[in-house]
Amino acid sequence: MADILIGTCGWTDPNLLRSDWYPPGTGTPEKRLRHYATRFPLVEADSPYYALPSPRTTTQWAERTPPGFRFDVKAFSLLTGHPTRPAGLPPDLRTHPRNETLRTEVWTRYAEALAPLLHSGRLGTLLFQYPASLHPGPEAETFIRTARERAQGWPFAVEFRDPAWWHPANAPRTTAFLKDLNATAVATDTPETRHPVPLTTDLTIVRFHGRSPHWRTGTKEDRFRHTYTERELEEWLPHIHTAATTVTEIHLLFNNCCGDAAPRAAESMRDLLTRSGIPHQRTAPEETPTGP
Repeated sequence: MADILIGTCGWTDPNLLRSDWYPPGTGTPEKRLRHYATRFPLVEADSPYYALPSPRTTTQWAERTPPGFRFDVKAFSLLTGHPTRPAGLPPDLRTHPRNETLRTEVWTRYAEALAPLLHSGRLGTLLFQYPASLHPGPEAETFIRTARERAQGWPFAVEFRDPAWWHPANAPRTTAFLKDLNATAVATDTPETRHPVPLTTDLTIVRFHGRSPHWRTGTKEDRFRHTYTERELEEWLPHIHTAATTVTEIHLLFNNCCGDAAPRAAESMRDLLTRSGIPHQRTAPEETPTGP
């Protein structure tokens, strides 16, 4: 059976910090991360999407978490074709044309920053979330393949925000394409997509974004405001059970980041798996650090 790791998309969201999920005495970044790692074995680091982290920061993440703890790390926005604020770039790159030369340099710095997680065994995967404007077709495939070639030797997961990639007419080609890249296909739970995607590597990922009616049009708070019910989470149990007999690791990540809704949903999913007899990791599994 696969190792099933459950966590949330981020651990420092302002709405979460304003809730009572963190106990008294965890008011510093170090104490919050150490506390989080006692509750879950996995977290998604989304801050690298907005700005390149430093090796010092990721070294601290590794030092503040136990062996076996996993970080899934979002790719920097420029690498996935999202709009990128100049302030998110290093000062010496802010006036550079937005082209593949810039992406290559950004990738080099991004990879250097994440090396401490990789070499400490803390890196789960890199998450390349592509925007809804990236539609299926040869041009998009070339863009993704170029990113994958830069990241040769790194774990690589792909989430498509355009549902057309998984339309029945396109799904076979999308599946073959990701398998050829050795890229993990990311399933999502949203108002538009609530179904599994084909398994393309030994890792499977489900990101639970919530089911807000404002998914496409609202503010960040509106788009991700959702409290998962037990019945909604139960819908995923058959897929999780089936995948667990096929892959080696499953990541279940909750991104309904309003107040403490995400960790509460993660805790509910953990309880459901326990009651259903599906083995999962409550804390970080011990393992030997690995690297490419």
